[in-house]
Amino acid sequence: MPVNANVTPTATFTAASTPPRVLVLGQQMPYLVDALRRQCDVTLLAQQPQPEAYLAAHGATFDAVVTSAFVGLDPAVLQALTRVQMVSNFGVGVDGIDLRETARRGIVVGYTPDVLNACVADLAWGLLIDTARRLSEADRFVRAGQWLGARFPLATRVSGKRLGIVGLGRIGREVARRASGFDMQIRYTNRRALADWPAEAFEPDLLALARWADFLMVVTPGGAETRHLISREVMRALGPDGLLVNVARGSVVDEQALVAALQAGELGGAGLDVFDDEPHVPAALMDLPRVVLLPHIASGTHETRQAMADLTVANLLAHFSGQAVVSPPAG
Repeated sequence: MPVNANVTPTATFTAASTPPRVLVLGQQMPYLVDALRRQCDVTLLAQQPQPEAYLAAHGATFDAVVTSAFVGLDPAVLQALTRVQMVSNFGVGVDGIDLRETARRGIVVGYTPDVLNACVADLAWGLLIDTARRLSEADRFVRAGQWLGARFPLATRVSGKRLGIVGLGRIGREVARRASGFDMQIRYTNRRALADWPAEAFEPDLLALARWADFLMVVTPGGAETRHLISREVMRALGPDGLLVNVARGSVVDEQALVAALQAGELGGAGLDVFDDEPHVPAALMDLPRVVLLPHIASGTHETRQAMADLTVANLLAHFSGQAVVSPPAG
């Protein structure tokens, strides 16, 4: 069931209740930290002079941990948090959390799906249009004064093309819905066909999908199961006129293979919002003309980040109020 994008953090704590002790990992947005502090006893691990020593001394005193898809939850940190009963994750990526270990220990996990679907899909389309029409490249062309002495190269039309979607989940569906405005043909690959989609739109073979598509949009979850799913073979199947867009996880695309395919002319271009070792981006990608590089900003709007923060807090407070979390990970 979709999560309400206008979640308001609430709790049923009484005046006599002891606020849960919450450890916040990484650099989280001030709005989120302030919202947590209104209801909880909050410690920011990043502000501790010696985080490892602090964890060793105080890890057993925390009831919950707040992290993000970017930061994750290091196994050593989880091991030090012997009393933790709840993990609230700011983001939809939970591949940085050992869900088997949290389940084994009876730790409840919450995350923030749905509230960011629209913004991620919007940016995915921005990346696709930018890469196809070479907008960023054209902007650099004008700023460098090159228009005074040359014409900018022709680009690729977007409307009427064939869009292959790798992962037709919540965000993938939003991507597909936007494609209708561009008169596109759509096919997708998933673990299984979706009952509410035409049977002919499902392509179980990723290579066949890449051969069919003009544009390949990657929106599948990260993790071990999808690591380097987009291989050199897939890129070759997409072809020298094909474009790859990734707004999923950097680990899904084999970056070395991507660089090699682009340099060899086996792939037409790429629009990337995520990378395998963020914030480190392969230098070779920066030297390639038809590649658009973004600093993992798909959900980066004021509206969406606030909604994500509200849901992060709502999940945590629901658990400590004796209720089910608003949005636990599937499975």
